Amino acid sequence: MTTTNEQRSAAGANKKLGWGILGTGAIAKQFADAVARSNSGVLTAIASRNPAADAGDVFHGARVHKGYEALLSDPTVEAVYIATPHPTHAEWAIKACEAGKHVLCEKPIGMNAAEAMVIADAAHQAGVVVMEAFMYRGHPQTKRLLEIVQSGRIGDITLIQAAYGYHTDFGVEKRHFDPKLGGGAILDVGCYGVSMARLLAGAARGKNFAEPLAVQGFAHLGSTGVDERAVAVLRFAEDLLVQVSASITTVQDNTLRIYGTKGRIEVPSPWFCSGKTGGTGIINITSRQGEAETVKVETDNWLYEIEADNFVEAVRSGSVSWPVPTLEDTVGTMTALDAWRQAVGLAYPGETLGSKTTISGRVLAQAADHKMIFDERLDVSKPASRIVIGGMALKTLPLASTVYDAFFEAGGTVFDTAYVYGQGSVDKLLGQWIENRGVRDDVIIIGKGAHTPHCTPQAIRPQLVESLDRLRTDYLDLYFMHRDDPAVPVGEFVDVLDELVAEGRIRKFGGSNWTLGRMDEANAYAAKNGKKGFELLSNNFSLAEMVAPMWEGCIASSDEASVKWLERTQSPVFAWSSQARGFFTDRAGRDKFDDPVMVKSWYSELNFARRDRVHALAKRGGVTPAQIALAYLLAQNLPIFPIIGPANLTELRDSLGALGVTLTQDEVRWLKDGDASA
Repeated sequence: MTTTNEQRSAAGANKKLGWGILGTGAIAKQFADAVARSNSGVLTAIASRNPAADAGDVFHGARVHKGYEALLSDPTVEAVYIATPHPTHAEWAIKACEAGKHVLCEKPIGMNAAEAMVIADAAHQAGVVVMEAFMYRGHPQTKRLLEIVQSGRIGDITLIQAAYGYHTDFGVEKRHFDPKLGGGAILDVGCYGVSMARLLAGAARGKNFAEPLAVQGFAHLGSTGVDERAVAVLRFAEDLLVQVSASITTVQDNTLRIYGTKGRIEVPSPWFCSGKTGGTGIINITSRQGEAETVKVETDNWLYEIEADNFVEAVRSGSVSWPVPTLEDTVGTMTALDAWRQAVGLAYPGETLGSKTTISGRVLAQAADHKMIFDERLDVSKPASRIVIGGMALKTLPLASTVYDAFFEAGGTVFDTAYVYGQGSVDKLLGQWIENRGVRDDVIIIGKGAHTPHCTPQAIRPQLVESLDRLRTDYLDLYFMHRDDPAVPVGEFVDVLDELVAEGRIRKFGGSNWTLGRMDEANAYAAKNGKKGFELLSNNFSLAEMVAPMWEGCIASSDEASVKWLERTQSPVFAWSSQARGFFTDRAGRDKFDDPVMVKSWYSELNFARRDRVHALAKRGGVTPAQIALAYLLAQNLPIFPIIGPANLTELRDSLGALGVTLTQDEVRWLKDGDASA
């Protein structure tokens, strides 16, 4: 008898999902009990460092593996519940994804937003479902609460208060108070309030979640340095304000209060809802006139059983159903928690000094199957990746490390920074990452100095020395004058830069935002006086022509005359704003004027016509417009090194996708001129 696809799908839907649990603490035992009640899954295995102690009926007869790797190799395990300490969540979530397992990870999903991004990236690469285990999010009580909010019953939401606090006796050895274990109230229970705030702020405006416009916070940091109690105020669009309080040494009423223009809602048990073993959830509604109503939400299902069933549903359907958090939602929550911790001055050891290994726990190395292309025309002693990464959007060491790791693994070797970027923070983060990973001999560092108003020969050396100190290196591979001052005789700049090359502090130099005529003048002086000349250029070069300078002194070199100069000199061009700062994405449009810099610098009918062609070609090729815009530069018959500035892993992956896009010269001409021959 032949089995149809429909029959196979039905069989798959009825088959119980095989669960494995990493960790054997109290929450792991609660989840094991919940799976035992569930009709959607079965616990097949647990992983323990002490199998003898964790065997028996506590985990319902599940196979006990010694060590987490063994569980990930178990073919009966289709999904993994991670119940290990906070700092290990990211490493084992990533390894589980790579092993082809779906992942339900206890909150918080990682120590910070950077770890959450890496987990999300690993899930995308592996094609598995990953969900953060906020048990309240998929509970019937929460769904009913959202229905009430969206109904307009209490009018427009103006203020939310969310509290979660308990008392635990102090102990240096306890994970609650240990910085190395991610101790403190914000990560342990503050995450509930922030998650709920973003959920409600979104629901109030017909969205799945919303991002706060600002986060302010205060905390009491105890003797071990972690936050024992903390409060945050989040401001959302239309001045919706949220107060979140969290504590591990102070008992709170753990109530959610929502205030609107027509009334208020109070939820006495927002986190455990109707109870761990089922029961009745309560939502109290009071009108502005004082009329009260109690909405009861009853269920026989256990709290964690509901969570497990929601997860299995996501695995079977391939997508997470709201209000269960998606990974995008989770990253947003972690970003807000990062802001809260930054406001109170709480950073964990690995976030300030970093680690020799990546978040996945592995030593950094280029992937064997990377698609990066290199260009020997730069003529340095190391492979020079055609794509260059800048770090202006990377504000913390965890985020910078995450993005730089992924770029390096993808074959990237060239890193761009400057003395003025982030008042030195970009230098410092890049230098810390390079030292942590031990890759100085493998990377090419671009540094820049002498920006206006300090564009003088006298400013070059002290700024360079300071940048070298920040970068933890004794030389720069490539150095650019960040601006030019035509009032200064060009030979004075050449003299200083030539000395620095002779001293070994820089290897090659060039001009950023220099006119080509001034470049020629500098090189004529150098040739006449037997000195090193300007070998590099870093001006804007993009398919979108810069209509007006983004910043004072900016210069573009993608016009016809400049292209002829570049063809003649074959000067390597490090193209900033290579993708026109998002002009080819949905950030721009003929009806979008939210970004005044975008409008000023890129809005013209010429550029919009090119943008239309980019979108048409992207649709035809099944790629993104940003990838087409970057591939346009890579297809030029010039040594162009486009600089990208991703703010996260998603943006980096999108840009790197251009390496898989091959444009013909006819397509290149068509994108620029609209030549019908393409």
